[in-house]
Amino acid sequence: MGFQKDNAFFTGRLKSVSFAFKGAVKLITTEHSIMVQFSIGILLTIGGFYFGITTTEWLFQTMAIGLVISIEGLNTAVEKIADFIHPNYDEKIGFIKDIAAGAVLFAAITAVIIGLIIYIPKLS
Repeated sequence: MGFQKDNAFFTGRLKSVSFAFKGAVKLITTEHSIMVQFSIGILLTIGGFYFGITTTEWLFQTMAIGLVISIEGLNTAVEKIADFIHPNYDEKIGFIKDIAAGAVLFAAITAVIIGLIIYIPKLS
């Protein structure tokens, strides 16, 4: 007896949200890079309350935190799939994993720039 798709609108969506929540918990509790990013997000949220950032700053900060954690999650998924398909070192798989890691780097650099724009004026 395998997985059966639930075609009912409400219960199907409820199951989808349940699977997504389980995936988010797995990411936060098992992946060190996500743990670090999530912790930074919590610290920045505390910092936002401490410094009383504006609504616009909250929007940018929230988007930056969500962007980095989301891209990091996708990077983890790419790495897990690549390792499953080809467990031994392969140059082509390494190239794919490097590209996924590069996407995380772009997101992280963007988030750092947003953080600097928000917090440098508050520290001076």
